[in-house]
Amino acid sequence: MSMTSRERVLAALRREQPDRVPYCELGVDQALAKRLTGWQGITTQRANLEANPYTLEEALAVADRLDLDNLVYVLRGPVYVDKVEGQDGRLFYGEGQLRTWQDLDRLELPDPTDDALYEDLATFAAGKGDRALWLVTRMGIFPTTLGMGYEAFSVALFEDRRLVETILDRYVDWSCEVANRVCAMDIDAYVTTDDMAFKTAPFFSPQVFRDLVMPRYRRLREHVTAPWIIHSDGNLRPFVDDLLSLGIAGLHPNEKGAMDIQDMKRDYGDRLCLLGNLDLNILGMGTPEDVEEEVRMLIREVGPGGGYIVTSGNSLAAYVVPENALALSRAVHQYGAYPLTV
Repeated sequence: MSMTSRERVLAALRREQPDRVPYCELGVDQALAKRLTGWQGITTQRANLEANPYTLEEALAVADRLDLDNLVYVLRGPVYVDKVEGQDGRLFYGEGQLRTWQDLDRLELPDPTDDALYEDLATFAAGKGDRALWLVTRMGIFPTTLGMGYEAFSVALFEDRRLVETILDRYVDWSCEVANRVCAMDIDAYVTTDDMAFKTAPFFSPQVFRDLVMPRYRRLREHVTAPWIIHSDGNLRPFVDDLLSLGIAGLHPNEKGAMDIQDMKRDYGDRLCLLGNLDLNILGMGTPEDVEEEVRMLIREVGPGGGYIVTSGNSLAAYVVPENALALSRAVHQYGAYPLTV
């Protein structure tokens, strides 16, 4: 029986087998969206990397072009770092600005009790149609490490742990109140994007993770009532069992070269929806035929039994070849129908 996109995504997040493997993305770069849609009104200049990049009309146009099963709305607290402008007006994170106690005066977050903060999200919820709406935010460990800078963060873990915890708790307190508000709205997934790992290993030891990060995740858990997807690039494998104790629904993106998504399916597929992980190198430098073959492999290896959502290995970046992005979508629709025959 044919499902709506929302039904399809929710079934996968429950580790059930929908009518087809869903295709979702955590984000689509504005420069790529402009090339895909021909919509010149989409701006590629953003003053705030934490701002939602699209109006509802633009988001629907991008989702229609890629035949996505989800829409994304971004609501994240500001990160206190220097921002460096790159190609096409895109911004990148630079040096951290929260190195000392005196720097804490800079750390101001939007009032999470202000109804105006959620007006655009309400517009997305009312206009999402049959698609699943993902609220994308952060728990707080990533803006803490970025805001302090990795060197200062690492030194402070041993010399001034209270500074680290103070910065982190300001973000977590904000995230808890935001979770209360957004989960009462018509969202279908709550996604936290806190990078915690390099390709080879996490940024910090499992002990630091359990002492510093997990208590904050558990506090946030009390406020998250929508299906929770956790995103982190890199090798998150040492933290997976801890994250599972939170009752999360999904893990994204199981980055290729850092985590083996087939092994993750074998070891955790009965407890976790896996999202990912089409190699961005293929999307950026390969051919549509390369993309199709990679999608077929992922569906064949990770799709059986459900509990799988195809996504790129992070998000669709500006350097992705538009024909490859379209090939990704086509291949999911061609090969993802259950019962699988790839």
